[in-house]
Amino acid sequence: MAEVKRKNMLEAIRDAMAVKMTEDDNVVVFGEDVGYFGGVFRATEGLQEQFGKSRVFDTPISELGIIGVAVGMGAYGLRPVPEIQFADYILPAYDQIASEAARLRYRSTGEFTSPITIRTPCGGGIYGGQTHSQSPEALFTHVAGLKTVMPSNPYDAKGMLISAIEDDDPVIFLEPKRLYNGPFDGHHDRPVTPWSDHDASEVPDGHYTVPLGKAAVTREGEDLTILAYGTMVHVALAATEETGIDAEIIDLRSLLPLDEEAIERSVKKTGRCVVVHEATRTCGFGAELISIVQELCFNHLEAPIIRVTGWDTPYPHAQEWDYFPGPARLSKALKKVMLA
Repeated sequence: MAEVKRKNMLEAIRDAMAVKMTEDDNVVVFGEDVGYFGGVFRATEGLQEQFGKSRVFDTPISELGIIGVAVGMGAYGLRPVPEIQFADYILPAYDQIASEAARLRYRSTGEFTSPITIRTPCGGGIYGGQTHSQSPEALFTHVAGLKTVMPSNPYDAKGMLISAIEDDDPVIFLEPKRLYNGPFDGHHDRPVTPWSDHDASEVPDGHYTVPLGKAAVTREGEDLTILAYGTMVHVALAATEETGIDAEIIDLRSLLPLDEEAIERSVKKTGRCVVVHEATRTCGFGAELISIVQELCFNHLEAPIIRVTGWDTPYPHAQEWDYFPGPARLSKALKKVMLA
Protein backbone atom coordinates (compact mmCIF):
# COMPACT_ATOMS: atom_id res chain seq x y z
CA MET A 1 0.00 0.00 0.00
CA ALA A 2 1.31 3.44 -0.93
CA GLU A 3 2.41 5.69 1.91
CA VAL A 4 0.05 8.59 2.60
CA LYS A 5 1.44 12.06 3.25
CA ARG A 6 0.08 15.56 3.56
CA LYS A 7 0.73 17.60 0.45
CA ASN A 8 -0.45 20.96 -0.77
CA MET A 9 -1.72 21.25 -4.32
CA LEU A 10 1.64 22.25 -5.80
CA GLU A 11 3.35 19.26 -4.22
CA ALA A 12 0.59 16.95 -5.41
CA ILE A 13 0.80 18.22 -8.99
CA ARG A 14 4.58 17.93 -9.03
CA ASP A 15 4.30 14.42 -7.59
CA ALA A 16 1.86 13.38 -10.33
CA MET A 17 4.29 14.46 -13.05
CA ALA A 18 7.18 12.68 -11.35
CA VAL A 19 5.15 9.47 -11.04
CA LYS A 20 4.25 9.44 -14.73
CA MET A 21 7.73 10.44 -15.88
CA THR A 22 9.18 7.57 -13.86
CA GLU A 23 6.69 5.09 -15.29
CA ASP A 24 6.76 6.27 -18.91
CA ASP A 25 9.79 7.63 -20.76
CA ASN A 26 7.45 9.18 -23.33
CA VAL A 27 6.16 11.75 -20.83
CA VAL A 28 7.89 15.11 -21.34
CA VAL A 29 7.36 18.42 -19.55
CA PHE A 30 8.11 21.81 -21.09
CA GLY A 31 7.10 25.46 -21.02
CA GLU A 32 8.35 28.89 -20.04
CA ASP A 33 10.81 28.68 -17.10
CA VAL A 34 9.75 25.15 -16.12
CA GLY A 35 13.26 23.70 -16.30
CA TYR A 36 16.10 25.05 -14.16
CA PHE A 37 13.83 27.62 -12.50
CA GLY A 38 11.12 25.08 -11.72
CA GLY A 39 8.24 27.22 -12.96
CA VAL A 40 6.94 30.57 -11.79
CA PHE A 41 4.98 28.80 -9.01
CA ARG A 42 7.60 26.04 -8.62
CA ALA A 43 5.24 23.34 -9.85
CA THR A 44 8.08 21.66 -11.77
CA GLU A 45 10.82 22.29 -9.23
CA GLY A 46 13.41 19.52 -9.23
CA LEU A 47 12.02 17.66 -12.23
CA GLN A 48 14.76 18.71 -14.63
CA GLU A 49 17.42 17.62 -12.17
CA GLN A 50 15.66 14.28 -11.74
CA PHE A 51 14.78 13.50 -15.37
CA GLY A 52 17.24 15.54 -17.42
CA LYS A 53 17.09 18.45 -19.83
CA SER A 54 15.74 16.40 -22.73
CA ARG A 55 12.54 15.59 -20.82
CA VAL A 56 12.05 18.79 -18.80
CA PHE A 57 13.01 21.88 -20.77
CA ASP A 58 12.38 25.58 -21.21
CA THR A 59 10.75 27.06 -24.28
CA PRO A 60 10.65 30.50 -25.87
CA ILE A 61 7.82 32.83 -24.86
CA SER A 62 5.51 31.53 -27.55
CA GLU A 63 2.32 29.83 -26.40
CA LEU A 64 1.33 28.99 -29.97
CA GLY A 65 4.72 27.35 -30.47
CA ILE A 66 4.54 25.43 -27.20
CA ILE A 67 1.22 23.82 -28.09
CA GLY A 68 2.14 23.35 -31.74
CA VAL A 69 5.20 21.37 -30.69
CA ALA A 70 3.05 19.37 -28.26
CA VAL A 71 0.61 18.41 -31.04
CA GLY A 72 3.48 17.05 -33.13
CA MET A 73 5.00 15.22 -30.19
CA GLY A 74 1.69 13.59 -29.31
CA ALA A 75 1.04 12.50 -32.90
CA TYR A 76 4.34 10.64 -32.94
CA GLY A 77 4.08 8.74 -29.69
CA LEU A 78 5.13 11.08 -26.89
CA ARG A 79 2.90 12.22 -24.02
CA PRO A 80 3.65 15.93 -23.68
CA VAL A 81 2.69 17.91 -20.59
CA PRO A 82 3.19 21.54 -21.63
CA GLU A 83 2.68 24.34 -19.15
CA ILE A 84 1.14 27.68 -20.07
CA GLN A 85 2.50 29.98 -17.38
CA PHE A 86 -0.86 31.70 -16.75
CA ALA A 87 -4.25 30.79 -18.20
CA ASP A 88 -4.53 34.42 -19.29
CA TYR A 89 -1.76 33.76 -21.83
CA ILE A 90 -3.35 30.72 -23.44
CA LEU A 91 -5.24 32.63 -26.12
CA PRO A 92 -2.32 32.75 -28.62
CA ALA A 93 -2.36 28.93 -28.47
CA TYR A 94 -6.12 28.62 -28.85
CA ASP A 95 -5.98 27.91 -32.58
CA GLN A 96 -3.55 25.03 -32.07
CA ILE A 97 -5.69 23.66 -29.24
CA ALA A 98 -9.10 23.99 -30.92
CA SER A 99 -8.18 23.46 -34.56
CA GLU A 100 -5.38 20.90 -34.28
CA ALA A 101 -5.19 19.05 -30.97
CA ALA A 102 -8.93 18.70 -30.44
CA ARG A 103 -9.64 17.53 -33.99
CA LEU A 104 -6.67 15.32 -34.79
CA ARG A 105 -8.27 11.99 -33.82
CA TYR A 106 -11.48 12.84 -35.72
CA ARG A 107 -9.71 14.23 -38.78
CA SER A 108 -7.38 11.23 -39.07
CA THR A 109 -10.16 8.70 -38.34
CA GLY A 110 -8.22 7.49 -35.33
CA GLU A 111 -4.84 7.11 -37.02
CA PHE A 112 -3.38 9.85 -34.81
CA THR A 113 -4.28 11.06 -31.33
CA SER A 114 -3.35 14.02 -29.16
CA PRO A 115 -2.37 12.65 -25.74
CA ILE A 116 -1.54 16.16 -24.51
CA THR A 117 -2.11 17.51 -21.01
CA ILE A 118 -2.00 21.31 -20.96
CA ARG A 119 -1.41 22.54 -17.42
CA THR A 120 -2.13 26.16 -16.58
CA PRO A 121 -2.78 28.20 -13.39
CA CYS A 122 -6.11 30.03 -13.39
CA GLY A 123 -8.30 32.26 -11.27
CA GLY A 124 -7.69 35.14 -8.89
CA GLY A 125 -7.30 35.64 -5.21
CA ILE A 126 -3.60 36.55 -5.32
CA TYR A 127 -3.86 40.17 -6.52
CA GLY A 128 -2.68 39.26 -10.00
CA GLY A 129 -4.79 41.90 -11.73
CA GLN A 130 -6.47 41.66 -15.10
CA THR A 131 -3.71 39.73 -16.89
CA HIS A 132 -2.99 37.08 -14.24
CA SER A 133 -6.39 36.18 -12.79
CA GLN A 134 -8.74 34.96 -15.52
CA SER A 135 -10.75 31.74 -15.59
CA PRO A 136 -11.18 30.73 -19.26
CA GLU A 137 -12.73 27.28 -18.76
CA ALA A 138 -15.81 28.04 -20.88
CA LEU A 139 -13.60 28.63 -23.93
CA PHE A 140 -12.54 24.98 -23.81
CA THR A 141 -15.75 23.24 -22.73
CA HIS A 142 -17.24 24.57 -25.97
CA VAL A 143 -14.69 22.69 -28.12
CA ALA A 144 -15.54 19.12 -29.15
CA GLY A 145 -12.57 16.81 -28.65
CA LEU A 146 -11.18 18.50 -25.55
CA LYS A 147 -11.50 17.47 -21.92
CA THR A 148 -11.46 20.21 -19.28
CA VAL A 149 -10.87 19.71 -15.56
CA MET A 150 -10.32 21.91 -12.49
CA PRO A 151 -9.55 20.22 -9.15
CA SER A 152 -10.27 21.81 -5.78
CA ASN A 153 -7.86 19.90 -3.53
CA PRO A 154 -4.48 18.13 -3.56
CA TYR A 155 -5.80 14.56 -3.63
CA ASP A 156 -7.90 15.18 -6.71
CA ALA A 157 -5.19 17.28 -8.33
CA LYS A 158 -2.70 14.42 -8.30
CA GLY A 159 -5.15 11.68 -9.24
CA MET A 160 -6.76 13.68 -12.03
CA LEU A 161 -3.42 14.82 -13.45
CA ILE A 162 -2.26 11.21 -13.68
CA SER A 163 -5.54 10.32 -15.39
CA ALA A 164 -5.10 13.23 -17.79
CA ILE A 165 -1.55 12.25 -18.74
CA GLU A 166 -2.69 8.68 -19.38
CA ASP A 167 -5.61 9.84 -21.54
CA ASP A 168 -5.21 9.60 -25.32
CA ASP A 169 -7.12 12.83 -25.90
CA PRO A 170 -6.10 16.43 -25.09
CA VAL A 171 -6.92 17.63 -21.58
CA ILE A 172 -6.98 21.23 -20.37
CA PHE A 173 -5.85 20.95 -16.75
CA LEU A 174 -6.77 24.17 -14.95
CA GLU A 175 -5.08 24.73 -11.58
CA PRO A 176 -6.62 27.35 -9.22
CA LYS A 177 -3.56 29.27 -8.15
CA ARG A 178 -5.32 30.54 -5.01
CA LEU A 179 -5.12 26.95 -3.74
CA TYR A 180 -1.54 26.18 -4.72
CA ASN A 181 0.35 26.76 -1.49
CA GLY A 182 -2.25 25.84 1.05
CA PRO A 183 -5.91 25.70 1.90
CA PHE A 184 -8.55 28.35 1.47
CA ASP A 185 -11.49 28.63 3.85
CA GLY A 186 -13.47 30.87 1.52
CA HIS A 187 -12.50 34.13 3.20
CA HIS A 188 -9.69 36.52 2.28
CA ASP A 189 -9.78 38.13 5.71
CA ARG A 190 -9.52 35.05 7.90
CA PRO A 191 -6.63 32.70 8.67
CA VAL A 192 -6.85 29.61 6.53
CA THR A 193 -7.55 26.23 8.06
CA PRO A 194 -5.13 23.34 7.59
CA TRP A 195 -5.63 20.81 4.83
CA SER A 196 -5.85 18.21 7.59
CA ASP A 197 -9.42 19.38 8.13
CA HIS A 198 -10.28 17.77 4.80
CA ASP A 199 -9.80 14.15 3.77
CA ALA A 200 -8.34 15.34 0.47
CA SER A 201 -5.21 16.57 2.30
CA GLU A 202 -3.99 13.01 2.53
CA VAL A 203 -2.18 12.32 -0.74
CA PRO A 204 -0.75 8.84 -1.28
CA ASP A 205 2.70 8.40 -2.75
CA GLY A 206 2.98 6.53 -6.01
CA HIS A 207 0.39 5.90 -8.68
CA TYR A 208 -3.35 6.37 -8.23
CA THR A 209 -6.02 7.93 -10.41
CA VAL A 210 -9.17 9.97 -9.99
CA PRO A 211 -11.39 9.40 -13.03
CA LEU A 212 -12.23 12.25 -15.36
CA GLY A 213 -15.96 12.80 -15.73
CA LYS A 214 -16.96 12.01 -12.13
CA ALA A 215 -18.10 14.66 -9.66
CA ALA A 216 -17.64 14.41 -5.89
CA VAL A 217 -20.09 15.18 -3.10
CA THR A 218 -18.03 17.47 -0.88
CA ARG A 219 -20.87 17.96 1.58
CA GLU A 220 -24.18 16.10 1.77
CA GLY A 221 -27.31 18.15 2.41
CA GLU A 222 -31.07 18.32 2.03
CA ASP A 223 -31.99 22.00 1.56
CA LEU A 224 -30.39 22.88 -1.78
CA THR A 225 -27.61 21.94 -4.18
CA ILE A 226 -24.53 24.09 -4.84
CA LEU A 227 -22.68 23.29 -8.05
CA ALA A 228 -19.07 24.45 -7.81
CA TYR A 229 -15.52 23.66 -8.87
CA GLY A 230 -12.00 24.82 -8.08
CA THR A 231 -11.69 27.57 -5.46
CA MET A 232 -15.44 28.02 -5.33
CA VAL A 233 -15.85 24.68 -3.55
CA HIS A 234 -14.20 26.26 -0.51
CA VAL A 235 -16.34 29.39 -0.86
CA ALA A 236 -19.40 27.13 -0.89
CA LEU A 237 -18.27 25.42 2.31
CA ALA A 238 -17.78 28.80 4.01
CA ALA A 239 -21.17 30.13 2.87
CA THR A 240 -22.92 26.97 4.06
CA GLU A 241 -21.29 27.34 7.45
CA GLU A 242 -22.23 31.02 7.69
CA THR A 243 -25.88 30.58 6.75
CA GLY A 244 -26.56 27.31 8.49
CA ILE A 245 -28.34 26.12 5.38
CA ASP A 246 -28.07 22.37 4.87
CA ALA A 247 -26.62 22.59 1.38
CA GLU A 248 -25.31 19.71 -0.66
CA ILE A 249 -22.07 20.78 -2.36
CA ILE A 250 -21.19 19.05 -5.62
CA ASP A 251 -17.55 19.51 -6.66
CA LEU A 252 -17.82 19.00 -10.41
CA ARG A 253 -14.02 18.58 -10.77
CA SER A 254 -14.44 17.58 -14.41
CA LEU A 255 -16.29 20.10 -16.57
CA LEU A 256 -16.02 18.08 -19.74
CA PRO A 257 -16.85 15.23 -19.56
CA LEU A 258 -19.47 16.36 -17.04
CA ASP A 259 -21.13 14.12 -14.46
CA GLU A 260 -24.74 14.97 -15.29
CA GLU A 261 -26.01 12.02 -13.27
CA ALA A 262 -24.53 13.44 -10.06
CA ILE A 263 -26.08 16.83 -10.78
CA GLU A 264 -29.49 15.34 -11.54
CA ARG A 265 -29.44 13.08 -8.49
CA SER A 266 -28.62 15.93 -6.12
CA VAL A 267 -31.00 18.56 -7.51
CA LYS A 268 -33.92 16.11 -7.63
CA LYS A 269 -33.25 15.37 -3.97
CA THR A 270 -33.00 18.99 -2.79
CA GLY A 271 -35.31 20.79 -5.25
CA ARG A 272 -33.15 23.92 -5.27
CA CYS A 273 -29.90 24.84 -6.99
CA VAL A 274 -27.25 27.57 -6.89
CA VAL A 275 -24.33 27.65 -9.34
CA VAL A 276 -21.11 29.46 -8.46
CA HIS A 277 -17.99 30.11 -10.52
CA GLU A 278 -15.27 32.73 -10.60
CA ALA A 279 -15.34 33.41 -14.35
CA THR A 280 -17.40 36.19 -15.88
CA ARG A 281 -21.16 35.72 -15.93
CA THR A 282 -22.22 36.03 -19.57
CA CYS A 283 -21.72 32.76 -21.47
CA GLY A 284 -19.84 31.35 -18.48
CA PHE A 285 -19.95 27.63 -17.71
CA GLY A 286 -22.68 28.32 -15.17
CA ALA A 287 -25.10 29.05 -18.01
CA GLU A 288 -24.58 25.51 -19.32
CA LEU A 289 -25.07 24.07 -15.85
CA ILE A 290 -28.34 25.96 -15.40
CA SER A 291 -29.55 24.69 -18.76
CA ILE A 292 -28.74 21.10 -17.80
CA VAL A 293 -30.50 21.40 -14.44
CA GLN A 294 -33.54 22.94 -16.15
CA GLU A 295 -33.70 20.13 -18.70
CA LEU A 296 -33.18 17.26 -16.25
CA CYS A 297 -34.86 18.52 -13.09
CA PHE A 298 -37.57 21.01 -14.07
CA ASN A 299 -40.45 19.16 -12.39
CA HIS A 300 -38.47 18.86 -9.14
CA LEU A 301 -37.43 22.52 -8.80
CA GLU A 302 -38.99 24.49 -5.95
CA ALA A 303 -37.32 27.80 -6.88
CA PRO A 304 -35.49 29.48 -9.77
CA ILE A 305 -31.83 28.55 -10.22
CA ILE A 306 -29.41 31.32 -9.25
CA ARG A 307 -25.80 31.77 -10.36
CA VAL A 308 -23.10 33.68 -8.48
CA THR A 309 -20.16 34.66 -10.68
CA GLY A 310 -17.48 37.18 -11.47
CA TRP A 311 -18.46 40.44 -13.13
CA ASP A 312 -18.58 41.01 -16.87
CA THR A 313 -15.44 43.12 -16.65
CA PRO A 314 -11.69 42.54 -16.73
CA TYR A 315 -10.52 41.22 -13.37
CA PRO A 316 -10.02 44.40 -11.29
CA HIS A 317 -6.92 44.60 -9.13
CA ALA A 318 -8.21 47.29 -6.77
CA GLN A 319 -11.61 45.61 -6.26
CA GLU A 320 -10.44 42.01 -6.30
CA TRP A 321 -12.46 40.93 -3.28
CA ASP A 322 -15.62 42.56 -4.61
CA TYR A 323 -15.23 40.80 -7.96
CA PHE A 324 -14.28 37.50 -6.35
CA PRO A 325 -17.50 35.53 -5.64
CA GLY A 326 -16.95 35.18 -1.91
CA PRO A 327 -19.15 33.72 0.82
CA ALA A 328 -21.05 36.97 1.39
CA ARG A 329 -22.38 37.04 -2.16
CA LEU A 330 -23.02 33.30 -2.19
CA SER A 331 -24.76 33.40 1.20
CA LYS A 332 -27.14 36.05 -0.12
CA ALA A 333 -28.02 33.80 -3.06
CA LEU A 334 -28.56 30.78 -0.82
CA LYS A 335 -30.97 32.69 1.39
CA LYS A 336 -32.85 34.02 -1.64
CA VAL A 337 -33.32 30.53 -3.08
CA MET A 338 -34.54 29.18 0.26
CA LEU A 339 -37.14 31.95 0.53
CA ALA A 340 -38.47 31.48 -3.00
